[in-house]
Amino acid sequence: MSADSTTMSLKRPKDYRAILWGALIAGVLDITAAFVNSGLRGRSPIWDLQSVASGLLGPNSYKGGLRTAALGLVLHFFIAFVACAVYYLASRKLQFLLRWAIVCGLLYGVAVYLVMYGIVLPMTFHRSFFHPLTAVVIALITHMLCVGLPISLLLRRYAKSPSAN
Repeated sequence: MSADSTTMSLKRPKDYRAILWGALIAGVLDITAAFVNSGLRGRSPIWDLQSVASGLLGPNSYKGGLRTAALGLVLHFFIAFVACAVYYLASRKLQFLLRWAIVCGLLYGVAVYLVMYGIVLPMTFHRSFFHPLTAVVIALITHMLCVGLPISLLLRRYAKSPSAN
């Protein structure tokens, strides 16, 4: 292995902890925002989680009760884990992601939103997710504040903290 390839690996326990905590915090904040947003529209948290599972199961996910809701919860946190791991790996090479964690985290939230709503969801559901405008604005703000920002700030904290080793 070259020196460059080893710099991208997860070598220390704090590396794993940073990703797990980042994913957990971002996942909790994001799903809480989704529950509140849907609750204001009269939908239950179970419906939200089944909606996540519908990416794999299609419309039948809404008939699966708590089983498909649980699958949706697992998928939601898996997505949060991947988002955090991507930022972590990028931050090993691009130090400005940690140096300017607030700005970069907010922009990363926009990037996560664009990937999810511009690529992943349209591939699964074969429709656009960029309307109505109010839904786009709410989802963008949610991803900026509840996904990108907590991931960047937590990873910066772990990068600076020698006690986290």
